[in-house]
Formats: sequence, C-alpha cells, structure tokens
Amino acid sequence: MRYERLFEPIQVGPLTIPNRIVRSAHGTLLAGESLIAYHEARAKGGVGMSTLEATSVHDSAPSLLPLYNDSVIPFYEEISSRMRPYGMKLMQQVYHPGASAKPTSIWSASAIPSPNRATVPTPMSTGMIADVVESFALAARRIRKGGLDGIDVHASSGYLIEQFMSPATNQREDQYGGSFENRMRFLVEILEAIRGEVGNDFCVGVRLPNEEYIPGGLTPNDNAQIALYVEKYVDYVSLHMGSYWRFHKLLTTMEDPLGNEMGANEPITRVVSKPTIVVGRIMTLNQADYIVKSGAGDMVSMVRALIADPELVNKARRGEEHLVRPCIGSNVGCVGGIFTTGKLSCVVNVAAAAETKVPFEPAGKAAVKKKVLVVGGGPAGLEAARTAALRGHDVVLYEGTRQLGGQVTIASKAPHRADLGAITDYLARELERLGVRVHLGTMVDPDVVAEEKPDEVILATGGTPRRDGFQLATPIAPVTGFDLPHVYTSWDIFGFGGRAEVKGPCLVYDDTGSFEAISVADALLATGAHVTMVGRHDSMGAMLPFPPATVGASKERLMSGDFDFIGGHYLQAITPDHVLVGVPFTERRREIPAGTVVIVSFNHPNRELAEYLDGPYGVHLVGDVNGTNSMMSAIHEASAVARVI
Repeated sequence: MRYERLFEPIQVGPLTIPNRIVRSAHGTLLAGESLIAYHEARAKGGVGMSTLEATSVHDSAPSLLPLYNDSVIPFYEEISSRMRPYGMKLMQQVYHPGASAKPTSIWSASAIPSPNRATVPTPMSTGMIADVVESFALAARRIRKGGLDGIDVHASSGYLIEQFMSPATNQREDQYGGSFENRMRFLVEILEAIRGEVGNDFCVGVRLPNEEYIPGGLTPNDNAQIALYVEKYVDYVSLHMGSYWRFHKLLTTMEDPLGNEMGANEPITRVVSKPTIVVGRIMTLNQADYIVKSGAGDMVSMVRALIADPELVNKARRGEEHLVRPCIGSNVGCVGGIFTTGKLSCVVNVAAAAETKVPFEPAGKAAVKKKVLVVGGGPAGLEAARTAALRGHDVVLYEGTRQLGGQVTIASKAPHRADLGAITDYLARELERLGVRVHLGTMVDPDVVAEEKPDEVILATGGTPRRDGFQLATPIAPVTGFDLPHVYTSWDIFGFGGRAEVKGPCLVYDDTGSFEAISVADALLATGAHVTMVGRHDSMGAMLPFPPATVGASKERLMSGDFDFIGGHYLQAITPDHVLVGVPFTERRREIPAGTVVIVSFNHPNRELAEYLDGPYGVHLVGDVNGTNSMMSAIHEASAVARVI
C-alpha cells in the first residue's frame, strides 16, 4: 500500500489516532445537525482526527456553541456518538478571542486593538484573568462529560492567549508581563487548571503560532522556546502561522507554495518530544507522506483539501488519488463564504457544509436515461457533463476551441494562478473515465443540435471580453480611444484570441474588482514594465469575498513591485501615449502615461445559441453565460441542473 507511514496509527497521550491525516480547527459557523453532518462526512471519509472550531469558554465573548454552560453537553453527546463508529477522534478547540472579540467591550493583555476591530480593549485585571482560567477548566469538564476525545487549547492566531504570550501585544508590568516566564504565565495557568479538572487520561493539546507576523512579535525560534516550555502539560503541539496583522498568512492561498509553513514549523517540530501537527497548504498525499516520513511533523492537517473532497483519505487507501476532487486554494468559497455570507462553502464541492441537503456525489441513477448535449468545455460544461454521466445519461460535449477548460485555461496561465487549472484538469479526466464523447474545435449551431437529437441541452458557452470601450461609470458612451492599437483585453495579454505587444508604461483599468485585473498586472510586471492599475472601486479585488484573505497576498506582491494603484476613478479618454482618468461626479482629472492599456470590464455573455434554439428538448443555461464571472457559480449551477435532469 502506498503512503504506509501516513496510515500508521499514532499514540497521542491516551488516544490512539488511526492515521496521520487530521483536520485542525477551522470556522464553519454551522450548528446542530449541519455541524454534525459536516464532520461525519469526513469521519466516513477516513480522517484520523478532527477538531471542532474554536469556541469561546467565557460568556464575555459568546459563541455558537455555549461552551460556558452545561447546555452544550447534550450536543457533545450526540456528535461524539455519531463519530465513534468511524474511528475518527474528535477534539474541541477552546479559546477566548480577547481583542478580536465582536462585542464593544473587549479584553486583552494590554490596551492594544486588534487590526480587525475598532475598539481599544480593557487590560485584564488579575481577577478577570483568574475567572477566564477557571472557565477553561470548566469547559474541559463539559467536553469530557459530553464524550469528546480531547481538548485543543488555542494559543495562536492572535487571540487572547497569544496576546499575553507576544511581546508585541503584552505591555504589562505585573506578573503577567515583561519576562518570558511572566508572558507564559496565563497559558501555563490555563493548562494546569485543565489538567487539574480532567487528569492525564484525557487528551490535551495546544495550538501555538509558528510565526506571528507582527513587528516585534514572536518568531519561529521564540515559538520553539514556548513549545518546549509548555509541552510537559500537553499531549501534542499543533502549529499555525499568522495573526490579524497579516491576515492572509492565517489562511494561505494558491499564491503561496505548497507546504508554505514548513520553514517556520520545523524549528519547532524538530525540538519538541510530543507529537506535532503541522499545517500550511498540504494538498496532496505525496506531500503529506513526505512530511511524516522526514520527521518534519507527526500528523498533517489537510483542512481545505478535505473540504473539497471529504473522501480523500479513503480514496488514497484504495489507490484512487486520481479520483480526488482538488482544492484550488482560492479561499473564495471557504474563508470568503464565512466572512461575507456567514456560511462556509467551497468553489469545487457543492456539498461542503450543506451535507444535510446535498450529497457529495449524485444520489443514484436518473429514473429515465436521456441524451444530454453540453455546449462549452469550461468548468460549468465539464461539471454538467460529469454529473449527467454519473447519473447514467448519454452525454456528448462540444467545445469550440481545441482544448477543454474555458476561461480557467486562460486564468491559470497568469502568474501565481496555475492551481486554478487543477479542477478543470480533474473534470476533463473524469469525462474520459466516464465515457463522455467530446468534440473539440467544433462550434455548435442549431443544425448541430438538431443532428445530435438530444433530450436536454445544457449551454455553458461562457462569456467573452467586450471590445467596444464599455465601462460601468459611463454605460451609454464608450471610452474615447478604446479602438487604438495599443488597447487590449485580458485575453490578449495571455494570448487567447489576440496577441498583445507590451510597451511600457502600462495601465490596467479594473472595472470588475475581481482577480482578472490582478492577473493582468502580474503578467505585465513580469515583462519589466511599470504598471498602474486604475480601479472603479477603492481597493484591489473589492468585489471578491473577504479581500483580506483572498486578495491580501496579491496586494503585497504587486505593491512590492514597480506598481501603483489608483482607486475610485474611471476612464475619460485614451490617447496614443496617455490615459485620462477622473473621479466620478467630480472635476478631478489625472493624466497617466501609458504605452499599453488593458481594459478589464464586464464580459459579453454568449447567449446567441440559446436565442435561436427551438426544438423538442429542454434548454438550460449554466455558468458565465448567465452573466456571472465566477468559477464557483459555474460549478454549482451546473451541478444543480445536471442532478435533476
């Protein structure tokens, strides 16, 4: 069997964890049956251990699970009994958010605000500290009484315990501040109180930072000292990067390399004697296996990979890694969903956090086998074709270009965006496995549809860039100079449908607030040119879900180069060597030199075929043909349509 080391059990305190693939705590904002079903899907999928999301131990910072009173115990009894048949161990992460709490009256080690809050916290008195320490112990008692397997003390991510540990946020002059031992006192008292409540036959772990990313804050070497100092109190040490000062490092994206936290992890994991859990874009079984074999970590947390495919572990056991639905690392569905809609989701997995309503794969064959014609080989068309084929339909797909992937193929050519192509590559392989007939380089008109004689037609024909000078600020009038030879679309920059001759300086106009303009700017910077991005919105990627997590890395990278951003402007005119921009509804004007201009505006949905179709078949439009510009919408719409045909 491959990955033998990954599938070895490991003893962690009183627990025997059946394999080394675990899930560290992460937010879902789910409760009740939805939360149980979410974790149960991963338990069925073979995960060794999972940790329920960080839950406050104190009513000064309320959370969805009322861990600060006994009413939580029946829920714990239910979820623990549901997980037990699968062998997956279940932990509860506990914390107090401190300065990151939502209420207007918040506590911390010192009066230093969190970057994500506008409130100056109250420095905690020794009485308040004692109260919170006791609340951790009482939480441990409730977790144990509810039948869970252990408690995970969250001392990372810039929350209250780390606010005490870090010299950057702890400016106290009493016994809880100043020296290393004093800054550790709060955490040590918590761990001692928990042990006093549950003893040594209940698993207690601690999550520590590996690198804090606060000027003057904790470094990997500092955190190695912390881990050595507290490991005698715990059964395992779990590591995690970042704080709210540099939020995107808390939740890395496709722009970070695989295993991006291992450089900060290893100075810690190599010196502690207790089992360790590491995280940081661990997306493949090969990578996870190497980490464990090399001794860089004893267990690997694969949170987002298991959001994308809860069956990942079992598929690996069966030697079916090629059937794993890949995470693309965009953060748009998971982190972006939580912070914008209050709901966890996933770009590539329509069932993520919706397990009570939607099965991961279609449930059974269709009652009536039909012939389904899919037009378009982008993510929407590929998902529709795969789903229809899984349901037993006879599926044929037509794609006008000579390769599958649609706009994802274009987007994945941009610097730092290659991982986008993982999902369309997977779907294309699935069509081959399922016997879907694919016609490349073939445009579809009503005659082709008539020749195929389908029962159902799914149109996933996407959208194409407008070349008529449209911008939303002046929808009735095209931008003067849009037809000059040095004015391009994003597709031209990446060599699809045109070929740009880049001459600096360059100007990118971002009308949509998406990743598209960011990718164009990256590509132009790679030529050595100076790039100015002018945005209709006040910030880059403003329309993406929760930009601090989705756009933060892009912003840092671009701003580190020969790049400028001007927000809140629109195009007034393009000349052979300049662009005139202004602020809407004001007299503000600015002239910017530009030898290359790229307009990233709204696409034209390719709906023409739908307008001409008229036959004895159902017609369904999915994806960008509906006017969206989102891979998540494309995949989710396509799956929904194909599951009911």
